[in-house]
Amino acid sequence: MRTTSWMGWLFAIGSACFALGVPISQNTRWEPTVAAGIFFVGSIFFTSAASIQMRLGWRAGAEAEQLSTGRALRSSNPAWVSSWVQWIGTLAFNVTTFWGVVEAIGTQSVSNQVIWRPDAVGSVLFLFSSAIALMPEVRRHRLGHARDRSWTISALNMVGSISFGISAVGAFVVPSTNELLNSAWSNGGTFLGALCFLVGALLVLPRRQEAAVTA
Repeated sequence: MRTTSWMGWLFAIGSACFALGVPISQNTRWEPTVAAGIFFVGSIFFTSAASIQMRLGWRAGAEAEQLSTGRALRSSNPAWVSSWVQWIGTLAFNVTTFWGVVEAIGTQSVSNQVIWRPDAVGSVLFLFSSAIALMPEVRRHRLGHARDRSWTISALNMVGSISFGISAVGAFVVPSTNELLNSAWSNGGTFLGALCFLVGALLVLPRRQEAAVTA
């Protein structure tokens, strides 16, 4: 299986876990630890996929160095910068989803609960990464096999990042009431963002004719 295919499937599985975790967290028949565990597993798949993407970005930077006058650095390549920022964001989600599991242990099932929501740090990093990924140069390096849908993929990831950001805002705990600012934003933003990431990941997968041409 091509590296790009591995990356796409890992992102897709991770996104599906985040999307699935939201309705399960709202169903009182399930223990909170179930949804929390699904979110944590999803974050691991996200980090795995982001690691592959960062490696591809680093390779693209190396190719840029060879084609340049020698002054270009891999670290200045936007494809690598976008991937690196996203990878750090997934690590932030690893931490928060893990603590979500810890906090869910022993918690009684209640309606309209929020087991986990995208944290502010991870959401900002995802937004920054998605903004860079919209650049034509990044899309060309990252999605060379999917030129006809590279803009759609990048746009979906941007919408997904914005949705995660909305979720983080909705999950802000108001000090005076000790309640979430807006639980609908928190859960809905997570679910919509996950769906956008899922569709984007599936579009990354090489089509049969593209795989044949590469081979």
